[in-house]
Amino acid sequence: MTVPVIRTALVPASEILGLRREVLRPGLPREAAVFPEDGDPAAFHIASYEGAYEGFREGDAPEVLGCGTFFPEPFPGPFPEPLSGPRPDSAATAYRFRGMASAPAARGRGHGAAVLRAGTAEAAARGAALLWCNGRTTARGFYERQGFRARGEEFVVEGVGPHLVFVREIRPRTRPAGDAAARP
Repeated sequence: MTVPVIRTALVPASEILGLRREVLRPGLPREAAVFPEDGDPAAFHIASYEGAYEGFREGDAPEVLGCGTFFPEPFPGPFPEPLSGPRPDSAATAYRFRGMASAPAARGRGHGAAVLRAGTAEAAARGAALLWCNGRTTARGFYERQGFRARGEEFVVEGVGPHLVFVREIRPRTRPAGDAAARP
């Protein structure tokens, strides 16, 4: 069995809306997959693909198989106790992510983990010390395998289902001058 090469890239929100709608808002209009954060200049979007995508002509892009949207948003409530090192001094160093999705045919092949790794690295490069989300309770095992901890009580997002807050510390870093995340 050949293990596919998974690549990630920073992309415009428009590139991930199809997958986001298919997985998270099935049967709803395209607008239901648009989040208010998509227009935030500090937000970024990660897509994952299989195989090489270098040299594709415009309009001939590979299929998006995983996605997530990341943006600065203070952690709700008190900052969690750090696992190690000093406590970050401000909730302003927190990034939230939402809209995590993997194409049904690609589930279990590492796209969600790849999107989180790329998003974590980009958020850290932007100075984040904490990454968090409101994740579906059914995804708890996935988030815990990625180093996240559940915080607080389960709550229900109307029309979506039960959720928990998941949080993970990350190490902020600065990106070397001229370094930018890949694009397909």
